[in-house]
Amino acid sequence: MREATAAGTGRTRGSADPVLTARGVSIDYAGENVVHAVKDVSLTLHRGEILGLAGESGCGKTTFAYGLNKLLRPPANLVAGRVVFHDEDGTDIDVTALEGQGLRRFRWDKVSMVFQGAMNSLNPVISVRAQLYDVFSTHRPDMSKAAKSSASEELLRLVGVDPVRLDSFAHELSGGMRQRVMIAMALALRPQVMIMDEPTTALDVVVQRGIVRELMRLREELGFAVVFITHDLPLLLEISDRIAVMRDGEIVELGESETIYTSPQHPYTKTLLESFPSLTGERGSFVRTGAEH
Repeated sequence: MREATAAGTGRTRGSADPVLTARGVSIDYAGENVVHAVKDVSLTLHRGEILGLAGESGCGKTTFAYGLNKLLRPPANLVAGRVVFHDEDGTDIDVTALEGQGLRRFRWDKVSMVFQGAMNSLNPVISVRAQLYDVFSTHRPDMSKAAKSSASEELLRLVGVDPVRLDSFAHELSGGMRQRVMIAMALALRPQVMIMDEPTTALDVVVQRGIVRELMRLREELGFAVVFITHDLPLLLEISDRIAVMRDGEIVELGESETIYTSPQHPYTKTLLESFPSLTGERGSFVRTGAEH
């Protein structure tokens, strides 16, 4: 089993306590020619930190994230490894062994997910209010209608959306609003971990900034940990405590963001960094503080 080790010695935020641990995770896509999408990946997410997962399209980032939350669907199959959630009450939950009602209770309550493309994730024929109510009805069946209404309004305010939008449908919202609503839904049950799969990819840079600022504020306020998946390495360098660089189904480098920026060790990490041009340097160059051109 290959354990990815951090290059740094301490984190700027979060705690030393693990909240989610993956050990030797391997995921295949079945078929005439089996695709080994994730290969023997081991990773620890610490409580309250933002862990960036970077890599080019098709490297296995999203497949691995789905494996963490047991959201894989055929032909994808976890063929080896174990995922353990370390609850704040001190108990450990073997995610890979969860089934039925146990799995239903775990999802969104302990670990939630913001999927890529909010328009495809929100139900187009029911209002935002109905979708939030559905989360509460499923996971908090004893919750009164008044409590659901109050909680829904609070959630929208939390993510910077006017509660009047509770009665809107997805097509009536801007892309940034839809993404904020998805974040609100993911936060509804106050999970300890949020997995975000390229949450800003389809948004313009100004809206991206707003979403990222909101995420950072919410993380500081509520204390949840984040796995942030994207191919945008400069964004991860800015917001993440640590970054895992993934290539061909494997984590080739893991370290603190500053260390990844100033002293990348793996050739692929260096290639990723050099693929983003400097706005001030010579054409064809990428300037890294403390690193050779």
